[in-house]
Order: sequence, then C-alpha cells, then structure tokens
Amino acid sequence: MDIIDELEARGLIKDFSNRDEVKELLKTPQTIYCGFDPSAKSMHLGNFVAISTLMRLANAGHHIIAVAGGLTGMIGDPSGKKSERQLLSVEQVNENVLGIKNQLEHFIKNGRVLNNASWLEKMTMIEFLRDYGKYFPINYMLNKEIVSSRLDSGISYTEFSYSIIQAIDFLHLFKNENCTIQIGGSDQWGNLTSGLELIRKVEGNEVKVGGFTLNLLLDSNGKKFGKSEGGALYLDEKMCSPYRLYQYLINTGDDDACRYLKVFSFKTLEEINSIINEHRENLGQRIAQKALAKEVVTIIHGEAKFQEVLRMSECLFSGDYTSLTKENLFELFGDYLVQHRANVLLEDLLIDIKASTSKREAREFIKGNSIAINGQKVTDLNKIITSSDALLGEFVLIKRGKKNFYLVRLTDEK
Repeated sequence: MDIIDELEARGLIKDFSNRDEVKELLKTPQTIYCGFDPSAKSMHLGNFVAISTLMRLANAGHHIIAVAGGLTGMIGDPSGKKSERQLLSVEQVNENVLGIKNQLEHFIKNGRVLNNASWLEKMTMIEFLRDYGKYFPINYMLNKEIVSSRLDSGISYTEFSYSIIQAIDFLHLFKNENCTIQIGGSDQWGNLTSGLELIRKVEGNEVKVGGFTLNLLLDSNGKKFGKSEGGALYLDEKMCSPYRLYQYLINTGDDDACRYLKVFSFKTLEEINSIINEHRENLGQRIAQKALAKEVVTIIHGEAKFQEVLRMSECLFSGDYTSLTKENLFELFGDYLVQHRANVLLEDLLIDIKASTSKREAREFIKGNSIAINGQKVTDLNKIITSSDALLGEFVLIKRGKKNFYLVRLTDEK
C-alpha cells in the first residue's frame, strides 16, 4: 500500500488536483508543504490533522516544509469566514508565529519550518500587481468559493487578494525549494488551486506539481472535531491542559473514536482494525477511546504527561487523592476552590462553603454517610477540620454525595 492509498484508507483525503499525477509524483521523494495561519499563539487539535499527515508523509521518505504565515497572517485567511476578520497587530502576529513555529518544529523533526514573511515582505505593490496579479482574471477570482460565498455579505480587496498572496508562496517554494506538492484543509482548496494556476502560468504547463486537501473532521453530530464547551483544544498545555485533552478524547462516541483512531494513530491499519474489533465486541469498556486518548496525548505532550493524566483519572475513580500535586488539584477541582480558616467544626464548614443550608441539614449529610474528606467518609459530628487533614499541608477536598466537590484552602485566620 503506497502513501496515498494509506491516507485514503484512513479517511484523510478529500480532493486531489489530479490523483494519478500526485500518486506518480509520490513514487519518488518530493518536497511537500502545508501552510499554517497564525491566528492564535498555539495551534489546536483540528490543526493536528494536517500536522499528523505531514508526519506520515515524512515517514514515507518525503521532505516536509511547514510554512507559518507571518505575512499572510497580517491579512487573515477568509476561507470559511462569513465576515471580515479583525486584523491582528504586527506584534500579535509575530508572537503567534513564534508560538506555532516552535510547535511545528517539535512535530516536524525531519523537515523545515519557514515564515512566509521572509520572502513576501520584500515584495512591492508594483511587483505584486505586475508580476502576479496579472495572472488572475477577475472572473476566475469571483468563481472561487472563498470569494463567491462572501459577495452578498461583502469582502474587502484585502481579503480578496489573500488567495493570490498564498499562491505566491507555492510559486516561491517551487522555484527555491523544489516544492512540488501542497496539502491543506478542505477549506484551502481555492488557495491551493490558485497556487497551481500561478506556477503553470509562470513556469509552463509541463511542470509537475499537484496537491490535495484533507477532510474536515466532524463528530457524529456534525460538530467540528476539537471544539469543546471550554473552547478550542489548543496544543499548548498552558492554553489547554493535557488532562482536558484526555477527557475530550476519552468521552468521544464509539463511532467517532474508531474513525479518529485511523486519522491520528500511527499504528498500522491492521493494528487499528484489531482495536476496533475488540472495541465492538466489548462495548462499554471504551477500548477505542482509551487507545485514542493515549496515542494523541502522548504524541502531543509526551509519555510522562500521559502517565500523569492517567494517574489523575485513576485518583478521581478511586477517591484516593494523596498522590495529586497542587497543579493536579487545581486542574481537577480549581473551579470549586474556596478559602476558610482551619480548626473549624465540619458542620459549620459545610454551611460556610454552601455545601449545606443549615446545621440540621449538615448533620444529616454527615450522619447519612454523604460527606467525604480527601476521599474518606466522615460520620463524626464532632469532627474538627485542622491543618493535619490538609493535602499538601494546605487543601481539604470535601465531597458531598456523588458529584459535589469543594476544594478548601485552609488559612491561619481566626
């Protein structure tokens, strides 16, 4: 099975410029590029579809160039947008480029990461119009979906010109890096074909270049993959913790988990199908979800972080919180953090932190075996909460019933 057959079997490819020509090119080592829009200082899980595809192409013996859009990011890709994007400042774009460049270098080990500002910012307006703009008839541009979809709501010349500028990237890389193939998300089809058009008009129709786009991943409800209630799942652990990423993946539906395994796992298709078959035979054990979460979290954050996340999940399940770090406690229960003085009667503490509404109710909770402190049930009505009860010498985790948590930071206040 060649690389194209494998990518198709994994459900990755949507459209080809010409499938046969691309397959023929990939029979020998090629230079392949993909661009990344620096709209934030971190890429997100949706971007990882393209990143992992580049990694597969690199493993198949091809040279990879990832392009951070330091100049195109000054405009913003209009693809998929219903209105004009708010322009970022130069400082913000530069900060974002640095962030995604570092991430790309982490994943693209045997390739290069370039910033398109290094060649585009040297171009004058006259050069843009005379050397490139003349190759793009207005009718051709108006027929682009990224333009036609915005004609009613309006599109500025700035965003109208984006496709031409990105086409210049492909031409530059073709001439200077011998780059023959571009890949991108399905929303990049118009930009990709503009690049092919420009190369052929400048270099001649006989040149061998091509490209393909990747399917947009949707869950079974039609929601974009990587979008959670808490927002985008960023690859930067400061913007999205490994635990949150793990929880998103472990809670995906059965059909989605099986599909996502083919997209993200670097196991062979035979190994993946074996996991899927085992999953189908043991529904409820979440075998596919566990395999997916382990592989994705490990690839993005490393084995040590995955083991930490696994330990956090096991602590939640077992109720033994003694091995958690301060950061783990905040990650799991930070939304429920309150402060209270130490040396307080448990029933009074329950009232003060609003775990109960009255002394009588607090006593009923305690006597009814509904209160746990640091995972241990407490039924003593005379229990005094002191610093000796604290995890890490500072925190007491109170659980009422099955789902109500209160992380109490003890203070020395009287």
